[in-house]
Amino acid sequence: MTIASVQKLENMEIVGTKPYSILVTGVTGFIGSKLLTRLTSSGYTVKAMSRRKLSDKPGIKYIQADALVENDLENALDGVEVAYYLLHSMEGDKKEWENFDKRESLQAKNFLNAATKAGVKRIIYLGGLVNDGLDLSRHMKSRKTVGDILSSGDIPVTQLRASIIIGAQGGSFAMLRYLVERLRVMVCPKWVKSLAQPICLSDVVEYLVKCMEKKETTGKTFDIGGPEKVNYEQMMRIYSAILNRNLFVLQIPFLTTKLSSYWIDLITPVKASLARPLVESLIHDSIVHDDSIKKYIDFELKSLHESIIIAQEDMIKIEEANKGYKFSEKMGFPINQKILSVSLIMMAIIGTTYYWLDNRLDVFEISWLIGSIVWFVAIGFGILFVMQKTRLGYLIAGILSWVTIAFWLFDNFYVIFDMSLIAQEPDIYMTLRNFLGVVIAGIAVFSSHNVFHKIRTYQAKGKRI
Repeated sequence: MTIASVQKLENMEIVGTKPYSILVTGVTGFIGSKLLTRLTSSGYTVKAMSRRKLSDKPGIKYIQADALVENDLENALDGVEVAYYLLHSMEGDKKEWENFDKRESLQAKNFLNAATKAGVKRIIYLGGLVNDGLDLSRHMKSRKTVGDILSSGDIPVTQLRASIIIGAQGGSFAMLRYLVERLRVMVCPKWVKSLAQPICLSDVVEYLVKCMEKKETTGKTFDIGGPEKVNYEQMMRIYSAILNRNLFVLQIPFLTTKLSSYWIDLITPVKASLARPLVESLIHDSIVHDDSIKKYIDFELKSLHESIIIAQEDMIKIEEANKGYKFSEKMGFPINQKILSVSLIMMAIIGTTYYWLDNRLDVFEISWLIGSIVWFVAIGFGILFVMQKTRLGYLIAGILSWVTIAFWLFDNFYVIFDMSLIAQEPDIYMTLRNFLGVVIAGIAVFSSHNVFHKIRTYQAKGKRI
């Protein structure tokens, strides 16, 4: 900083005290919503920007705007002195995700142009903690690029670069939570050994507010993280200890970030389009090398254990708030979930009749025995993951049901073609058993398809999974 810049900073008034002169973007996100609550509880009146039309609340004036439309931004930024930039574009399907970094750059350019025209005095940006000397993932590279774009203008920008943020409804916490809650044995890639300093959401919000209140932070970039340096495996073990359960971790080298994202998509409510950039950002260490922010803002940071407990409590509050939600469709998720669970159990029972009701000796041949063992193990895993309400369970159930339908129809092949394909011709009782099994498996196919596509909507409403 030059001497002139320092003098200008010393003479600068503390901005954001005028009515509705603070703008918070991304207010429907888990960080933006918490920041809104923190600001209004401290007596600030805030403009809140969202792509959706929302009703005003005491101390909050909602502005409907799309960051990809500069005219919308000019309207939102009118009269604003301090703007919090909390936007990202990692949602959507695969096609949208492929271009998320381009959208993020365009949003940042539009925002800077509109903020400059509106005479905004400060921008506070929350990005990701990166090591500039490494080959960054697209996600982290985009976070850095957005910060560079915002800082390229004449408006002073305060950048906070955060490590993993632990908070309810956050993608990182959702990955941690559901993986540990649903899996006793974890198959993990090598990135679980990368170090991070996970920080509590409330501590991040505190930094954001204090940066606005401390004019000395204007135009500076700070790294923020929690008090502990841990790798992702240790994070999972700490969470499993909180749940009082054992966790076994197997590390394999060939599980790529792409495969990891699909696995997370099938086990947790986090979409692959969001999981992939999150996983890619975990490849490198995310630790604080420069703690200079403590010169200006210093308070006791929460431990990882405390952060997880707080996130859990917030999730319970969200679930309770959405407890009265009812699905409008006649065949909603809960009904299909019960139908699928019962269908799989009935399929398993029907499958056992080959060995206590069927009088054919073929079923005791080695090929039949191996096939039966594989089938029953698959049924077991299917039932387990279906009961835990995972997309993996519904996928297993659907594939297994189609295979079972084909097998039982082939076993009754003689009924139409007067010849047997896979064993001796079954008697009349086994023939009826096969047809009954086909009906049950058909119901399982129908219900597994429904719950596979309904689970995300169900979870998005805050329902307990």
